[in-house]
Amino acid sequence: MYHKDDLGYRPLPLPDRVHMNDADSLAAAERFRDHMRRRHSVRDFAPTPVAEAVIAACIAAAGSAPSGANHQPWHFVAIADPAIKARIRAAAEEEERVFYAGGAGDEWLRALEPIGTGTAKPHLDIAPWLIVVFAQRWGATKDGTRYKNYYVPESVGIATGFLIAAIHHAGLVCLEHTPNPMKFLPELCGRPASEKPVMILPVGYPAEAATVPAAAKIKKPLTEIMTVMRAP
Repeated sequence: MYHKDDLGYRPLPLPDRVHMNDADSLAAAERFRDHMRRRHSVRDFAPTPVAEAVIAACIAAAGSAPSGANHQPWHFVAIADPAIKARIRAAAEEEERVFYAGGAGDEWLRALEPIGTGTAKPHLDIAPWLIVVFAQRWGATKDGTRYKNYYVPESVGIATGFLIAAIHHAGLVCLEHTPNPMKFLPELCGRPASEKPVMILPVGYPAEAATVPAAAKIKKPLTEIMTVMRAP
């Protein structure tokens, strides 16, 4: 998105404007809050197919996120090929075996106990889609000149949040899977050295017998996550 020959500032009138009164604004915020409270990270997927157009629409929503200098330093690889999914599962489980064998440390493993995770990752095979999120550490102009991207973790984090919300809004579920390390993913996904994988999102419909950890339903109350500094 960076074009060295077109760097001038050109303001546009705000193209989309929404104005609500306080009552309507609160009602809309509460509807969205309640909708997002129904989102769950799911490990048990049904093999039911999901149309590629749905996945594309969700990724397009992620691409509308704000980013540092509008460089949009992200790329999303959507995978439906069973052979590639199987290779990703095999590589991820190898990393997980090292992780759970002591690589994570006792404190980290204790923190994961209420979530019920382990080395087996069948969701990487069963979910009809895997979306691998990549962060672009630097970019290149059309003539190959390398340029710096700014606020990459923050920008990619916002875009990933948009993506997860879009997936939920489409009636699907996903799982935020982060094998550590993820060095096997750029080659498997055919991505350049400028990109770093940050997350795998298995996406699909939940299995009939899907469960979630009870601990995952425990959220901090608003009083613990919000501080208000009112005018005197």
